[in-house]
Amino acid sequence: MAGGVLTTEATAPAFWQLPLAELIRLTGANPKTGLTAQEVHRRIAKYGPNVATDIQRQPIWLQFLRRFRNPLVILLLIASFLSVLTGDKASFVIILTILLLSVMLDFFQEVRAEKTVDALRQSVAIKAIVLRDGNRVSLLVRDIVPGDIVLLSPGILIPADGRLIDSKDLYVNQALLTGESFPSEKNTSDLSTVSQDPNDATNAVFMGTSVISGTATMIVAATGKQSNLGHLAGTLARQRPPTTFEHGVESFSGMILRLTIMMVLFVLAINLLLHRPLLESFLFALALAVGLTPELLPMIVTITLARGAARMAKEKVVIKSLPAIHNLGEMDILCTDKTGTLTEANMRLISALDPAGEENETVFTRAYINSYFE
Repeated sequence: MAGGVLTTEATAPAFWQLPLAELIRLTGANPKTGLTAQEVHRRIAKYGPNVATDIQRQPIWLQFLRRFRNPLVILLLIASFLSVLTGDKASFVIILTILLLSVMLDFFQEVRAEKTVDALRQSVAIKAIVLRDGNRVSLLVRDIVPGDIVLLSPGILIPADGRLIDSKDLYVNQALLTGESFPSEKNTSDLSTVSQDPNDATNAVFMGTSVISGTATMIVAATGKQSNLGHLAGTLARQRPPTTFEHGVESFSGMILRLTIMMVLFVLAINLLLHRPLLESFLFALALAVGLTPELLPMIVTITLARGAARMAKEKVVIKSLPAIHNLGEMDILCTDKTGTLTEANMRLISALDPAGEENETVFTRAYINSYFE
């Protein structure tokens, strides 16, 4: 089906357009007893877990090696090997040690942040009441499959896309999908007009939205990536562009590299004009190149950002990537969505001001009287 629903039948209407009896037949659902354990195992193997996005992380060793793609790190690695060529083994050891400490600090900070996020995700794992083998059971949302019968009540986060088979005064907050903070009324009636827009589906509920009031029973029609939320998450799962911080590091590294090359060539040319020995001049130029590279810079940057991450952790903010601290601090304007989507949609009176901009209790009293008699 189209529109983020069951994919076993090709080119069928969106599930909210189908007559209820037809949807029950297509999903193989049993509104009275729910699915059997055997059927559930078969469907989990077929459709996979009910998660909108897969968290695919690179292997640990690859995450570590990825940090050596930093232009500044590459520049310092070159400088350390040049130190060996000039016979300065002490500089080689010092540069390499500082570089490894910097990379490892950054690496361990990100790994620790990932573990913290995973722990938070497990602690808030959402469950739903599902009908299985004639019994009401509480299951993790990831274990729900198409054809399941789910019971909805106030405060429940809807675990999948589905069609209502029973409802009583059901109102749902769909701000996650529509941006509209006002609740939408839902019922079991077939739609009178054909629409591919989920916003017009008054007989269907969608993954990620929440029940404001009322009760209902739904047949799960789409889970995971096949849900509308899954399709939306898929459009956002693109590789992120380089951050401003990363652009800055690349620009600085390029400047240092160009300056070093120019200085080395200049010194080498002067020595050759003065008829100095070629090998001695070349080694002197390499030593100059090593001296111009900022060995401590990666360590200083990493320690500074790590301190920022530690301070924010005390305020219960998890920093998954250290450059994010710089990006947050560089913001001039922060735009958020309208009231009710990211906020509570409750207005509160903070103060009452007179024409001079000063707090004035008389203004509040008169405004209250005016409002009362309105």
